[in-house]
Amino acid sequence: MWCSTVGGIVALTLSLLTVPLADAAQPTSKMWRIGYLVAGTGTIPEAFRQELRDLGYVEGQNLAIEYRYADSQLERLPDLAAELVRLPVDVIVVGGMNAARVVQHATRTIPIVLVAGGEPVGSGFVASLAQPGGNITGLSFLISALGGKRLELLKEAVPTASRVAVLFNPASTGAAHQWREMEDTARALGVHLHALEVRQAEELEGAFATAISVGADALIVLRNFLTTTHRLRILHLAAGHRLPVMAEERDFVDAGGLMSYAPSLVDLHRRAVGYVHKLLQGAQPADLPIEQPMKFELILNRKTAQALGITFPPTLLILADEVIQ
Repeated sequence: MWCSTVGGIVALTLSLLTVPLADAAQPTSKMWRIGYLVAGTGTIPEAFRQELRDLGYVEGQNLAIEYRYADSQLERLPDLAAELVRLPVDVIVVGGMNAARVVQHATRTIPIVLVAGGEPVGSGFVASLAQPGGNITGLSFLISALGGKRLELLKEAVPTASRVAVLFNPASTGAAHQWREMEDTARALGVHLHALEVRQAEELEGAFATAISVGADALIVLRNFLTTTHRLRILHLAAGHRLPVMAEERDFVDAGGLMSYAPSLVDLHRRAVGYVHKLLQGAQPADLPIEQPMKFELILNRKTAQALGITFPPTLLILADEVIQ
């Protein structure tokens, strides 16, 4: 009698322990559908898919991801967003504020997850980071808080730089915040900043002419749709004037820029899956606080540095997450 009782308890305990594991491996038999929309081009980081698999969401079994890329043609975004809404999808993941703005206009009911959401409060997407209040949640790119840090790192890489030009679109949300923060840092470093405001690609040549006329020693490029889309042209102009470039996106460094410092997009995509999972399980986006980046990446291009006669100090090389040779 005692043995059978103990055996029953052990069997019951083991069965209870296996339930959560089964749930984690297979959230539901339903076929979930996730929309993924970005204004640019490229592919979704593998970390995004892997994180979904780790939570039991497997493409072709219980998950379908609908990818939509506007290929840097903003006019395509409304139609792509409408497609996702019509399918319909259960959650829409968006990369960047242009896509977020269009998707929010297309639906106020389907939950939206920001992967790199600039300034969601300043842009009017959410009421606050702690309580978004609508159908958008996710991760902020923390744009305004990193301007000063980028200037510090650039100054460490190019100690002789006393005049730094900053290329940005004044219509971009967050640009004004970054500029003010960099001004504070510049005063502390004894650096003179020069604003290069560019609203359209045709103004780029004129902006570089201004940079040279004021004696700029280096260039900081702020992230927005215009600079991202025309990064190769910007880098070509910078190389022609031998201006070292600090950017927010590692794509600039891969293409020949000197350095970049920004939140890790891979990490942001991985963390975005946590939001997707909670929303699919019934959470409301209005109640999920928007989080800040936790992992930042410093990427250096040694080949570009050598071409410009720059030697990265050991302290910077130690801090770097990657050095492109």
